[in-house]
Amino acid sequence: MDIWGTGPFENEAGAAFADEVVQDGAFALAEAFDVTLDPDGGFLAAEEGHRTLAAAEILAAVLDGETQNIVSARLRAWVQEADAVDLFSLRDVARDAVERVLGPDSELPDLWAETAEADAWLGAVRTLQIRLEG
Repeated sequence: MDIWGTGPFENEAGAAFADEVVQDGAFALAEAFDVTLDPDGGFLAAEEGHRTLAAAEILAAVLDGETQNIVSARLRAWVQEADAVDLFSLRDVARDAVERVLGPDSELPDLWAETAEADAWLGAVRTLQIRLEG
């Protein structure tokens, strides 16, 4: 999997997920969180972790209006048109999913721990968690 930065869309899975949201809307967000929180899921692969962080970033942008991390113009337009009231119910699930991505049964923390950008990645995820607290 190609990773070119610490942001939620600066990897192959996150960038592809942005296109899914433009096409499928809130369903894609909910599905990403559901996959991550599936009690039968076991170990969380990096690709699913990336998708979850991208979904959480999109949800946070809808809820707080901060779109600086949304790099796709099509996705930014979707975020600006999305109804925050309709998507608010996903906030708790998103917080739990992000916590799962940071947990011991997730591949992403281990992958990032081996890089020079580990602190920047973790800082970005922690900032996302704060944004989801609302």
